[in-house]
Amino acid sequence: MNKASIVVIGAGISGLSAAYNLAKRGLKDIVVIDKAYITSGSTGRCGAGVRQQWGTALNCILAKKSIDFFMHAKEDLGYEKDIEFKQEGYLILSTSEAEDKVFDKNVQLQNSIGIPSQRLTVEEALKIVPHLNPNAFTSASFCKTDGHINPFLMSEAYYLAAKKLGVTFYFFEEVTEIIVKDKSIEKVITDKRVIYTDKVVNAAGGFAREVGEMAGVEIPVFSENHEILVTEPTKQMQGPMVMSFSKNIYCQQVPHGSFLMGRSNPKALHDHDISSSWQFLDEMAKTVCNILPKVGQLRVIRTWGGSYNISPDHQPFISDTEQLNGYFMACGYSGHGFMFAPITGELITEMVFGDKLEDYAKDLNIKRLDDKNFTDFEQSVV
Repeated sequence: MNKASIVVIGAGISGLSAAYNLAKRGLKDIVVIDKAYITSGSTGRCGAGVRQQWGTALNCILAKKSIDFFMHAKEDLGYEKDIEFKQEGYLILSTSEAEDKVFDKNVQLQNSIGIPSQRLTVEEALKIVPHLNPNAFTSASFCKTDGHINPFLMSEAYYLAAKKLGVTFYFFEEVTEIIVKDKSIEKVITDKRVIYTDKVVNAAGGFAREVGEMAGVEIPVFSENHEILVTEPTKQMQGPMVMSFSKNIYCQQVPHGSFLMGRSNPKALHDHDISSSWQFLDEMAKTVCNILPKVGQLRVIRTWGGSYNISPDHQPFISDTEQLNGYFMACGYSGHGFMFAPITGELITEMVFGDKLEDYAKDLNIKRLDDKNFTDFEQSVV
């Protein structure tokens, strides 16, 4: 194929969702290119938690719409396997009086949008996760419809559904140039072929800024390493994801019995490093032993790193751009790209077809940076 109606760069969950939704809408000759394979980037390295408990209306809306899709994704995509959507909630711990007040405000916001979150005392939280250290937190919030999904199976479901609709995939192929003339895209050049197209979706994850530069589009994002570990499997003992912003931890028992946990590193460099470190393991061990002492007794199987692609306000860019006609982007998720994937694909499709977007979508446009006011946005990227 040397012509395409649109080229999607990146076969992570965002690119797969975009390709599927575009094909479902009836667009033909869609090409997806990835320098490796599906889930080879951030998607295959993520914690794969999905939550609706946020402190901004924008993120609450994105998460709720996405979880509404995840709940029937297997059927909608015609997937023969189980995506392993473990919908047993997120238990988010507060550790101070100041954080308690923030949680009160957040839950009120979430409830107003239709998210069934609730505030819990220490005693009520212990009924849900009995092995919590009661001295490690002051209260909690809980949403029973939050959960965890297998990122590999979810991605495969999108991939197979997109292929059935005629999407062409090129793996182990790297985009090297995007040729532009008079603010319009002419062609995409890879290390194996030339594809003539006038539309591109940048879903390149940690390399979104570089893919922007190929087309002369400035995208103010950077990537940094975020580390995760997984333990040996054990008997089922924890339903929800346990999370704390102030303690810098999320910890989930996945269906096969292992615990998966991660944290942010405030000293992480802005680069493409995805290694793991003894410092992460040391800090992670101290934190989990304090909050979840029984989990702390388990042996670690392995650790790894993956890229968070971060925007100035920690909100994603799901956007077109005035810099270049036909150029769309899905990047800057700051660690939350997996959980927002379904709505990402829907919004990109609406933009490509020129539909009128819902009001909340304007806050995802790259033009919002012109206001230089980020006070109302999320600040944590745990």
